[in-house]
Order: sequence, then C-alpha cells, then structure tokens
Amino acid sequence: MIDKVEYYDLQVNGYAGVDFNRDELPGDDLHSACARLRADGVAGILATIITDELPLMESRLRRIAALRERDPLARDVIRGFHVEGPFLSDSPGFSGAHPSRSIRPANLDEMKRLLDAAGGLTRLVTLAPERDAELRVVRHLADRGILVAAGHCDPTLDQLRAAIDAGLSVFTHLGNGCPPLLHRHDNVIQRALSLRDRLTLCFIADGVHVPFPALGNYLRLAGFERTVCVTDAIAAAGCPPGSFTIGSQSVVVGENLIAQSADGSHFLGSTATMPQMSELLRDKLGLPDDAVRRLLGENPRRLIA
Repeated sequence: MIDKVEYYDLQVNGYAGVDFNRDELPGDDLHSACARLRADGVAGILATIITDELPLMESRLRRIAALRERDPLARDVIRGFHVEGPFLSDSPGFSGAHPSRSIRPANLDEMKRLLDAAGGLTRLVTLAPERDAELRVVRHLADRGILVAAGHCDPTLDQLRAAIDAGLSVFTHLGNGCPPLLHRHDNVIQRALSLRDRLTLCFIADGVHVPFPALGNYLRLAGFERTVCVTDAIAAAGCPPGSFTIGSQSVVVGENLIAQSADGSHFLGSTATMPQMSELLRDKLGLPDDAVRRLLGENPRRLIA
C-alpha cells in the first residue's frame, strides 16, 4: 500500500487552466485553482510570479495577495509567494522561460518594491547571485527571514560560496535554467552539487526537465534530507493539450504534455501535478514511500512553515 503524502509545492505558476501571472486574475479562477490543488492532495504552495516588467510583477503580486485575503481556501492553500526574477543571468541560455527584455541586475530598491507589493507574503526569492553587487539583496532578504535561492544563474564557485555566507540557502530547479550545452566539468550544476551540504537543492521531477537517470544520480548524491522536488506547474497542469499563457508569454502543450514556447525553443514550466510526480518517483526511480514523502511533503513544508 502506498502511503498518502500531504504535498507542498514551492513553485506553482498556475494550475488547472488558471495562470497566476495573468493580469487582473479573477477571484473565482484563483479559488478554482486552489480547489483543484486541494483535491489533488496539495496542502500548500508558493504562488510563483516570474520575470516581467516591474510594474506588472507588482500588480500581479498585489492582485493575488488581495484575492487571497478574501478567500479562506486560497489563504490556506497559498502559503506565500515565490518571486522568481527579475534579477537573473542575462547570459545566453540562462533565462529559460523568463523574458530576456525584463531581466536585470539585482537592485535593492526594486526588491523592496516587490516585497511591498506582496504584502509580507514573500517566502522565497530566486535570483542570480553573481548579479547582486555586494550581495545587498541577498542580505536584505535573509535578514528578514525570506529564503533566498540561486537560479537561472552562472556564479563562480567563489561567488556561490559568498552568497551562501550572506544567507542564500536554496538552489531553484537545479539542472534547468541553464544552457543545454555546458562545460563538462566546470558548470553551475557541478558547483551547486559540490556545495550540497550547505544548500537545499530543488528539482523538477517530471522526467522532462531532468531525465530520470540524471535525476536519480542527483538525488543519490544530494541525499533526501536537503532535497525538494517541485512541479514548476503552469496553467496547463492537470489539463489536456492546448494553448495556455504564463504572464505575457504564449505556451503550447502538445500530445506529449510538454509545455513549450510557441517556437518550440524552450520549456515554459511544467504540466505535471504532484500526484503524477509522486507516481513517477516511485515507478521510474524506485524510491520508497519515505523518500517520496520527504521530497514532496516534509522537506518543502519545513521550508515554508
């Protein structure tokens, strides 16, 4: 008998046809997405707002914060925000699903604007540490108890160590948010793995973003104590093939249920649900119930409790 897992997901951009990065998101849509998440066994999420022009990000954060305040179910399901961007690497291949036109160096005043817009609900911020001059943003966030993650980045080993010393403690979807072709030894994945004792490493465990043989290697090396699996779900999660959005970007989902940009050049989030990932981790990697419970439940819950 498979143990029931109470899921917690640190990276949810949308769900069940609802895009959390949509401008003027209707309250009924947010409630519907939260109801589907709860029906799928998800106890809590971080609603993820990704890179766009700063006023748009602010507006989306304020909108969800206000809708959440009026909806008891949304308050229970949405435990806070994951702000992913806009302070990411502008080097080719590292932006992933984030529009390059809106990516910029870290700026403390702009970070404060995003925090204010979120109304105290920011729990996690993903940034490129090498773009944070003197690590002012990392320190500001860490001093306020907000988790800081590296992601969509290419720091040197020394830069990553310095960021950890300043308060960075998580790595967002390791193995993604980087070019498909990297130096075979000196690359950001190897650097993060070398510091695995000081980081919580997050992976998208859908078998698409990281093939299962590689994911199994990463999990065995990192261990299950400091590792988390996320869906990186978008509006297409739990839906049949079709056309969707994430913010201002169009997403195409084919019969293979892979979410891609309209030109097919890169992934745009995932269509996976937590129950699907739970089954994949058991079937494809042979993980025991205890390991799955840690990766999808206990470890992420501990981070956002």
